[in-house]
Amino acid sequence: MTAIRSLCRTFTITAATIALSGAAFGVAGTAHASTDSLCSQAYLPLPDPSCTPGATNPDVTQSTINSTICVSGWTATIRPSTSYTNKLKTQGIADYGYSDTSLSDYEEDHFLPLELGGAPKDPKNLWPEPHSGSENSYSKDSVENAVKKAVCAGKTTLAKAQNAMLTNWTTAESVLGIG
Repeated sequence: MTAIRSLCRTFTITAATIALSGAAFGVAGTAHASTDSLCSQAYLPLPDPSCTPGATNPDVTQSTINSTICVSGWTATIRPSTSYTNKLKTQGIADYGYSDTSLSDYEEDHFLPLELGGAPKDPKNLWPEPHSGSENSYSKDSVENAVKKAVCAGKTTLAKAQNAMLTNWTTAESVLGIG
């Protein structure tokens, strides 16, 4: 799994992400945190797009939102186990070259959230998001919930919401006109 994850991080950006984002994230900075790091911290609070481009769940489409993401508790039915995500988190902490290696200081986060049709187990959609900083895993959760609420209320489409989150979750609410 580690070899596959590293290979995916190094060489792929999914067609779904390209179609959704329309561009390669447009965030400045490409320097690696250390010479041993595979992934750059320069994009924080976003993941390095070459390592974590995001990936979609093919079961979630605009036509299925009322039976998937808009159903209370649905994400619990697809969320991967912590035994699965902790292995990825450990590898991701090393790949990002974080000096703090305590697992409890990170959330193995779905870059494209499950509640917006993110792929649950695809390593291209999971990364160790820090709990520290002003724009962190906790603040992203509230953005995810607001954007999902807008999609389910018909205030925006799933595709627009996914694009906004993948482009820059910190601006997603304002880009969608819901914040």
